[in-house]
Amino acid sequence: MATNILMPALSPTMEEGKLAKWLVKEGDTVKSGTILAEIETDKATMEFEAVDEGKIGKILVPEGSEGVKVNAPIAILLDEGESADAAPAAMKDIPAAMKDIGDAVKKEADPAAKSAPVAAAPKADGGRIVASPLAKRIAAEKGVDLSGIAGSGPRGRIVKSDVENAKPGGAKPAAGAAPAAGGGIPGVAPLPDARLLYPAGSYAETPHDNMRKAIAKRLTSAKTLIPHYYLTVDCNLDALMAVREKMNAAAPLIKKEGGKDKVPAYKLSVNDFIMKASAMALMKHPDVNASWTDTAILRHKDADVGVAVALDFGLITPIIFKAQTKGLVEISNEVKTLAGLAKEKKLKPNQYEGGGFSVSNLGMYGIKNFTSIINPPQSCIIAVGAGEERPVVKNGKIEIGTVMTVTMSADHRVVDGGTGAKFLQTLKQFIEEPASMLL
Repeated sequence: MATNILMPALSPTMEEGKLAKWLVKEGDTVKSGTILAEIETDKATMEFEAVDEGKIGKILVPEGSEGVKVNAPIAILLDEGESADAAPAAMKDIPAAMKDIGDAVKKEADPAAKSAPVAAAPKADGGRIVASPLAKRIAAEKGVDLSGIAGSGPRGRIVKSDVENAKPGGAKPAAGAAPAAGGGIPGVAPLPDARLLYPAGSYAETPHDNMRKAIAKRLTSAKTLIPHYYLTVDCNLDALMAVREKMNAAAPLIKKEGGKDKVPAYKLSVNDFIMKASAMALMKHPDVNASWTDTAILRHKDADVGVAVALDFGLITPIIFKAQTKGLVEISNEVKTLAGLAKEKKLKPNQYEGGGFSVSNLGMYGIKNFTSIINPPQSCIIAVGAGEERPVVKNGKIEIGTVMTVTMSADHRVVDGGTGAKFLQTLKQFIEEPASMLL
């Protein structure tokens, strides 16, 4: 019989995603393992495979649709020999609010195709307001009462444009209502919509993609709920720079695939040394290599170190797992590989989820010092500034040295101030004396 193909959960934290592209069309025969679509999560674009064989009877959600909830029907699969006439039977299993999602998405994308608004606010099932998930989220963020809006979508459904054209402040959340999806705090008034503060036509809007929404939600939660404190230390890089220069000069020359000229097999960066030093320091201070839960502190057995990668469309932190067991060259090559996958949005969840510690480096932009927001479930992150020439005192004399400022953000629920300070002392030692990492 006809069955529903459901929106998959491609990571443990995924609640919704964007159906970026269909790779099959209605009438196509598929089997287990056939790539059906590309799904864009908050971190990556991933392929979605069929688990059963059959024929695509109907596509319910058009490509480009955002905010598609996990387990929502996105297509109908017909058994062998069934015709498209069997599709309505499968539709009976779809919640009423999902039946017209495809039409609703098309209407939101094409204002000219909208029908005239109905006279009254759309309600069904004993007064339930019928609105698209995106419209509900925007209404919560703007403080708009959906009961006062006439929907222009199919069957009077409230869609995105209906809410955007409504005036904010028309409704007050009911007592005990959940905070807004954008990260509202109970008892704290939400910030006004910025569009109300600027003249029309004085700005251009760039709609949030899934990654930007996830970053905003996650970092707001982290900064609000995690009690951050900060420790700063200056590290002399003279010895590290000398070792790095020697190691890079000793790199063997190899031919790149498809190339004629030989290139060095590796090129170590200062950040590679910092990643290794962080891993070694974590092994000496297991109280820092930990995560908070409501019932216990989790102390990690390995140093899984994340490295923040800046993308044109956001930020992601792939992880070097068991970094304490890896050499500088292996860490360097792995960071480059993961950064490349991140920029192509091809990272898999097991390459960026978890970890016990992160490194964020803005030194290449000339930033002297900064602070970072902790990346939960981790408890610490270091913010690394640029190495620059500064006056330093040695044996009572002022000399010029290459100095780098490192600031650690720590979760005070897990890492006490003295523990964090001892960790930074060890990290500083490893950075200033690179040979000590081999002991």
